[in-house]
Amino acid sequence: MFNKQLFILAHEIGCSSFYSDYQKCIKNQWKPCKELKEEQEKQLRHMITHCYENVPYYHDLFKSLKLQPADIRVIEDLEKLPILAKDTIKQHWEAFKPVGLSKMKFYSQVTGGSTGKPLSYRMSKHDRFLSGALLYRGWGYSNYELGDKMVFLAGSSLDIGTKSRMTTFIHETARNLRKLSSLDLGEKEVREYVRIINSFKPDFIRGYASSIYFFARWIEDKDLTIHSPAAIFTTAEKLYPDMRSKISEIFSCEVFDGYGLNDGGVSAFECPEHTGLHIDTERSVMEGVDQQGQQVDQGMGRILATSLHNYAFPFIRYDTGDVGSLIEDGCSCGRGYRLLKEIIGREKEFLITPSGKYVHGAAFFFDVLNEFSHINEISEYQLVQETVNDICLNLVCKVPFDQKELEKVAELVNKRSGGWNMRFNFVDAIERTDAGKYKFIINKVKDVR
Repeated sequence: MFNKQLFILAHEIGCSSFYSDYQKCIKNQWKPCKELKEEQEKQLRHMITHCYENVPYYHDLFKSLKLQPADIRVIEDLEKLPILAKDTIKQHWEAFKPVGLSKMKFYSQVTGGSTGKPLSYRMSKHDRFLSGALLYRGWGYSNYELGDKMVFLAGSSLDIGTKSRMTTFIHETARNLRKLSSLDLGEKEVREYVRIINSFKPDFIRGYASSIYFFARWIEDKDLTIHSPAAIFTTAEKLYPDMRSKISEIFSCEVFDGYGLNDGGVSAFECPEHTGLHIDTERSVMEGVDQQGQQVDQGMGRILATSLHNYAFPFIRYDTGDVGSLIEDGCSCGRGYRLLKEIIGREKEFLITPSGKYVHGAAFFFDVLNEFSHINEISEYQLVQETVNDICLNLVCKVPFDQKELEKVAELVNKRSGGWNMRFNFVDAIERTDAGKYKFIINKVKDVR
């Protein structure tokens, strides 16, 4: 009980409406789909009006299309608006600043995402804490309760390794968790993680799918004993069936997948039925669209996100860069949310250092990008490990980068994973696959897990 009260207090200090929002989310999960959609569309109308009246980019867009806010009343009406690309946001950055921004409480964020295109954006304080409420509800599908012991095995996208020791200690104590970095998974680090987990005995473990999978395989190879949590939550990457099976076998528990993007606010979580991920409706609208940008009710489609509470930086029909498969049927668990069967094409890879450590590509890459002062001038990027000793960062940039800045990034690379020769390659475009996409991490070294 004390852990729960401390957990709630820590969140309410940041946002006084957190717990009431959380309780509302808990009740919402059992509402019928029709009612959830009606509430979602009511909030959508509020956001569209805000965008038209306060955000120059959207005001001009509506004028050019001869539309009024009243023309967007239901989710189906969103088809009247064009799909929003990251490049468009960069080109019109100033026009996305809403009137009265200086009076809003927001956080400055940076995302790289699975598309390989970095983006700076703002997140309203309320939107951020609503994201947390939905996250905890999603974990609750597998009986998580506020304040339960948790271990994170991930990188900076889950806020690991980004704060001072004191801030991390306070955060871990207040939220009853331990944060373990997946940036370097060498023999010493992994053995220490086993010790921490066996000592802390977390109720749940959460992390990048590939990080937990690699961890499970390492435990199996070393024939070690590991504490069994009530469940494991994977995120940030595609969870393949063999990965789920191995993680479940080694940790002797169920594995629950999740999907979420702060830029746009979409999120979805798996329940014990394991028939798909329940798509949250409180914070955003998730659309699946075909190649022509038309909405699809089932089957494969590009995932678009429309934020419902991020007044500091509204995303309307934002192209997340992900492709997903939607299910039209409901879930037998009784929850009213529609189902996302799976996310396709979000695979991230590990890199290997000359010293034999495995580095989580996504976490490493996110940290490297944050060292560029002109991150919005990077159109696309790709990290290629050519040999155990050689790393190449391909960059498509609008402006030249100062040599000193490149040297600073190279120093960071050596500091985090020493021994690599870092090379920067400025190119006009990143080569695509036959499917029209490109891998933002390519590892040419054989036998890398």
